[in-house]
Amino acid sequence: MDDLIPITVLTGFLGAGKTTLLNQLLRHSEFSNTAVLINEFGEVGLDHLLVEALQDEVVLLNAGCLCCTVRGDLVKALRTLFLRRVRAEIPQFERVMIETTGLADPAPILHTLMSDPLIGARYRLDGVVTLVDAANGEATLDAQPEAVKQAAVADRIVLTKSDLASPERRAALWERLRDLIPGALIIPARDAVIDPKLLLDLGPFSPDAKIGAVLGWLNEEAYAQGHNHRHEGHRHHEHDHHEHDRHAHHDPNRHDARIQAFCLTFDHPLKWNGIGTFLQMLIATRGESLLRIKGLLNLVGQDRPLVIHGVQHVFHEPTLLREWPDGDDRRSRLVFITRDLDRSVIEHGAQAFEQAAGSAHAA
Repeated sequence: MDDLIPITVLTGFLGAGKTTLLNQLLRHSEFSNTAVLINEFGEVGLDHLLVEALQDEVVLLNAGCLCCTVRGDLVKALRTLFLRRVRAEIPQFERVMIETTGLADPAPILHTLMSDPLIGARYRLDGVVTLVDAANGEATLDAQPEAVKQAAVADRIVLTKSDLASPERRAALWERLRDLIPGALIIPARDAVIDPKLLLDLGPFSPDAKIGAVLGWLNEEAYAQGHNHRHEGHRHHEHDHHEHDRHAHHDPNRHDARIQAFCLTFDHPLKWNGIGTFLQMLIATRGESLLRIKGLLNLVGQDRPLVIHGVQHVFHEPTLLREWPDGDDRRSRLVFITRDLDRSVIEHGAQAFEQAAGSAHAA
């Protein structure tokens, strides 16, 4: 993993300010050796930074970064960039930022990064950063299921244009996003200014990150708090405003209502032929409903924790960490972000496969 180049996927709906944020980030030393892939039609919004045209579609930015416009094949673009880097035809970039189109479902990009063998031999997914327009975010989430999905798969959510939204509107959007994806850190940005360090080393696969980074990646406590917050909110509304609650919180037309985010924990070591078989069955039969899966597993016969990461039908190759991130706490933790797939279905399925594996082992 030490030699793999980290990739950050930057997504967000039309008008959220992705290019504006990129312009700001690329002025920081932390991003000075970055290759930027703009998966967008039309003019590249970084034109005032362009100083030199390199081969074909690659341009060099005065911040020391590279910029490419990807027209179709992301795999080809990443392979070509790496080969040019090896041949010293372009600067030795140390990370990649991929800016998606505003209408894009980020899942295919994550699939590509996690499943293509040549990409996996050279790059690693570092994290997903989703921008949400604070002024128009709620209306966008109401109208666009793609925007909800972009937020649901995020490791970081950046609230842009916060100065254009009233405090009440910002608070309502913040609360909605916290309910939608409790594990993501929400970062307000004013005039696109943000600490770049907050967008780096977001996953557990960074060799430079402290081993405890995996705990932030899972953020188990946030999912528990989010579940309790939702439960208490529904109880309160059912007591005082039952009709309002029924329409506002259980409206099947509201895109958020289709998404659940939760963390399952297991106190005892798991058998891989139980939990592993269950996960394989789940992605084969309900993969379209699994927006993201993150896990830290304590397996029978294994002293080191296993990290798993999946997006819909695709799983990253499981990785053994050097040690447990929090000492004596060796619980297995599985974070699920699902759409149209209830928590109880996954809980019951996991328990059934574990029990079956235990019975087979005893026999």
